[in-house]
Amino acid sequence: MSALVTQEPAADLLHRYSFPQSDCSQIPYGMYRDPDIYALEQEKIFRGPVWNYLALECEVPKPGDFRVIAVGDTPVIVNRAKDGSIHAVVNRCAHRGATVQRQLHGNTKVHTCCYHQWSFDLTGKLVGIPFQRGVNGIGGLPADFDKSCHSLQRLRIETLNGVIFGTFSDETAPLVEFLDVPFVTQLKRLFHKPVRVLGYQRQRIFGNWKLYSENLRDPNHGGLLHMFQITFGIARLNGKGGATLDSEGKHNMSWAAQGGRKDGEPEPAKDAGYGDTGRGDMNIKLRDPSLLTYRHEYPDDLTLTIASIFPNCCFQQIGNTLAIRQFRTTSADECEVVSTFYGYEDDDEGMARHRLRMANLAGPAGLVSMEDGEAVELVHRAIVRDTDKHSVVAFGGVGAVKDQENLVTDVPMRGFWIHYCKLMGIETGASA
Repeated sequence: MSALVTQEPAADLLHRYSFPQSDCSQIPYGMYRDPDIYALEQEKIFRGPVWNYLALECEVPKPGDFRVIAVGDTPVIVNRAKDGSIHAVVNRCAHRGATVQRQLHGNTKVHTCCYHQWSFDLTGKLVGIPFQRGVNGIGGLPADFDKSCHSLQRLRIETLNGVIFGTFSDETAPLVEFLDVPFVTQLKRLFHKPVRVLGYQRQRIFGNWKLYSENLRDPNHGGLLHMFQITFGIARLNGKGGATLDSEGKHNMSWAAQGGRKDGEPEPAKDAGYGDTGRGDMNIKLRDPSLLTYRHEYPDDLTLTIASIFPNCCFQQIGNTLAIRQFRTTSADECEVVSTFYGYEDDDEGMARHRLRMANLAGPAGLVSMEDGEAVELVHRAIVRDTDKHSVVAFGGVGAVKDQENLVTDVPMRGFWIHYCKLMGIETGASA
């Protein structure tokens, strides 16, 4: 356990905080702020038996194209090799451990470390070492040095409809099994035809990555925190919506839809349930409502889907704006969210412009989501001296984790934590 900040044995570390309920309806605050827990997460979660989102195939269309990303806090290069195959390797030189590729993206024949100029091909194989034999027969590496033993560390990869996932573990189940039927279906829905990237946003959040992951699995906050969303009816808690989980509860898709209420069920008043919240006038109108116009493009009535894939990403549809948010950890106290906005290759100019305009709803300054980062930071700062206390995660009921037919629920958060504790080896419940 040399990666831990302390030398405390892992078994003792995992008993440092208690989960009083086996259904994870009470979360110890210490799990968000502890640097030892953070270090263990890098081994058990991000390098554990999970598939991490890496990139889109369209981001590396030609041989030699690459992107530099991160899995947890491990730097990774994703690139396309000469034969068209895609590879993911750790961006750390096999010689002295320096960063090899320092550009965020580009095209190259080899990745060369600036420190001592060791070079690696697009599969991660070590192909070049300056002065390997020394100078005039003096110095250099031993005669039996084998370059094939010093490649860049490789990740296993699988793709689904042009979406690239990677894993460090040989024990990770096949991707479609890991995602499970609802999320294979959702990715095939979103990536049913070729896509093209429209742009990127990066957001630095001074809070723990799990708080952000919880936020994505918390449909309850969407109709209370986000004033723009409430005021203009993008997704109110009294509308049609819910949450879909995989069989283990680790993934979640919060969704909202237009119309389609049950037979005989009246449409609720706009302010139904909001009377005591002080959330403002719901009759305000936009001067230009085209910002929120949804152009129907899928064979269903879903207008908002936030599909959170354990552990490091979510696939977002807010109206016609489509994006993938990948969160990268920096420390127990900081993370970065990188959003990739995309559309379809056959979008006409009008649709492409519409998607870009609707993109103003999301991101660090988005009309809908700008509050998320601040909410994460508010929690992270407030719990600093009470790590033995617990949050209450009980909306939607306690006990079994299952699909939800409304948006007033915390159940998807509990699904995340149950799987998290399983991977970390944390016992939950009164007997823990």
